[in-house]
Amino acid sequence: MIAKSAEGAAAVPLLVLWDIDQTLIEGGGVSRAAYDAAFRRLTGGRSIERPWTFDGRTELANAAAVLRDHGVDPERDGTLDEFVRLVVDELHARADVLAKEGYVLPGAGEVLAAVAAIGGGVTQSVLTGNLYPLAVLKMTVFGLARHFDFRVGAYGGDAVDREELSAYAFDRTARYLGRRHSGADTVIIGDTVRDVAAARAAGARAVAVATGRTGAAELAAAGADVVLADLSDTGAVLAALGVA
Repeated sequence: MIAKSAEGAAAVPLLVLWDIDQTLIEGGGVSRAAYDAAFRRLTGGRSIERPWTFDGRTELANAAAVLRDHGVDPERDGTLDEFVRLVVDELHARADVLAKEGYVLPGAGEVLAAVAAIGGGVTQSVLTGNLYPLAVLKMTVFGLARHFDFRVGAYGGDAVDREELSAYAFDRTARYLGRRHSGADTVIIGDTVRDVAAARAAGARAVAVATGRTGAAELAAAGADVVLADLSDTGAVLAALGVA
């Protein structure tokens, strides 16, 4: 548990890194629609036909997999970069649809506000498969952006492998906060086994929430330190993060 000062702020610096999709929000299928529109623009009208799912992979990994599965070489002449650019463009164009069809998951807003209110030694950001502009867009659309220091997050454009993302967050804390965090003072929260693996690779505390497609038993088996059904019990979430 993180020690508190007499004023209530955390006395020991703590970095809290949140996954976004199906941890904090549900996007209502808008990202999938953006991918399909981007693929049609890239290929001159072809639609995405083969089944695929977001499963905690980074945007770079996911976009490359979609291309390969449809016979498009992501390494050819900047194809992957162009596809990713189009995905960003299409999702921004659907911001109003995202706001209408998506929603904040139960308790997420309250927990983010509670962590932000601790102040002092706690920094809250994201470790997400989303590219930086999409992470900021989604959190802004749902009114959650004010709780995050996006400068020190890690994003799906930083690396292909999610397990490599924490190093980017740690480097950014050194650059922007003047102190390099490490796994010893970091908590990573997410809904997939990839989130848990990212925490384990970083040596960070892994808090899993069974709000996505992965059940609590599988998250526990993957090595999560704590598994929660959802974020609706603010006190339980704060205790899991070690700040209660």
